[in-house]
Amino acid sequence: MTELKLGIAGLGTVGAGVAKLVAAQAGLIAQRAGRTVRVSAVSARAKGRDRGFSLEGITWHDDALSLAADPNVDVVVELIGGSEGKAKALAEAAIAHGKHLVTANKALLAHHGVALAEAAEAKGVTIAFEAAVAGGIPVIKALREGLAANAVSRVAGILNGTCNYILTTMREEGRDFADVLADAQALGYAEADPSFDIDGVDAAHKLAILAGLAFGAEIDFAALHVEGITRVSALDIAFARELGYRIKLLGIAERTAAGISARVHPAMVPLNKPIATVDGVFNAVLLEGDFSGPVFLQGRGAGEGPTASAVVADIIDIARGTQLPVWGVKRADLAAVPMVPMAELTSAYFLRLSVVDQPGVLADVTAILRDEGISLESMLQHGRSPGEAVPIVLVTHETKEAAVARAVEKIAALACVLEAPAFIRIEPKH
Repeated sequence: MTELKLGIAGLGTVGAGVAKLVAAQAGLIAQRAGRTVRVSAVSARAKGRDRGFSLEGITWHDDALSLAADPNVDVVVELIGGSEGKAKALAEAAIAHGKHLVTANKALLAHHGVALAEAAEAKGVTIAFEAAVAGGIPVIKALREGLAANAVSRVAGILNGTCNYILTTMREEGRDFADVLADAQALGYAEADPSFDIDGVDAAHKLAILAGLAFGAEIDFAALHVEGITRVSALDIAFARELGYRIKLLGIAERTAAGISARVHPAMVPLNKPIATVDGVFNAVLLEGDFSGPVFLQGRGAGEGPTASAVVADIIDIARGTQLPVWGVKRADLAAVPMVPMAELTSAYFLRLSVVDQPGVLADVTAILRDEGISLESMLQHGRSPGEAVPIVLVTHETKEAAVARAVEKIAALACVLEAPAFIRIEPKH
């Protein structure tokens, strides 16, 4: 077979990592791919920068879009990032020119994956994107191939290493969010503008991809509930420990009788669940199939090595001639399933209130909960401080999100409540 020639767009951490991996593992890759694979062309912002590999024998393109028309490129590897602009234009151009596309771009797929899949089918080319979700964890392959005989009912995971690192450090060191975020930025775990990570958007992009694959459905990204970790405090984490939980930012997608529920938010995870023990920058994903049962995958969700490994695994599949539907099924077979509103979620809740320690406070609060049909499982209050602010924690039985939202709004309006109540959803213990 003839060699497979790659055109890489974007030579940041991952792009350079792919080029280095292809060179370093050339023999192994050739054995497993059945033919040689090499980088024949690249494009990036600045040509002169030292990226740890030689450009000798590699064509340089100032404009990434020209990779799509380069006759010496069989596979375009898009590592630019972003849902619009150059990345989207390159993906569309590569497909239009009949070239296979490998990408790590979760935003592009979350927003335009269905349209790109339709175009790829028409041209008979592959879109591969193992690196778009959870870095070096082969979760896309697990869903699209390993669990292909299963109806998957639920996908849940820690999908953002930055948030997991911040929450882990807050728990281990008893520090607050802003302080730990500054350290994460200094260490390079968080970007200078960390909003995509800490506001939950990055995790939501990944969840949309997983949900689309798991359920064979077109996911409306705008319908996802997305909530970050900026309001999680060291006090919440301390109370969670006392109650037997750890707080994790989770992406959760479930297929229900009413449709697909897809949400990203902080959650109290019981200590007996494997995902509760996943700390630092690691990611983890739990897949639940009807015949396989639960499948738990854990590993590094980002970084040069793990992400480059996932990109090259896709390239090897293409070199072998493996060609799968982008979303596990043909575009025409993607189901049109309604998205379940967040207000319909049923869950137990952790509520933390900062109140003036005076008679009648609890009676006022519990009256509001009673009126909304919310029952309590437990309550925590440490000591007394008459006339001063004290934290009170309430844990509810399972109830509707809409009822909790109404109750929180009413509780916040009480004169004795000093700040907006914090509420965090609780994952079931079973």
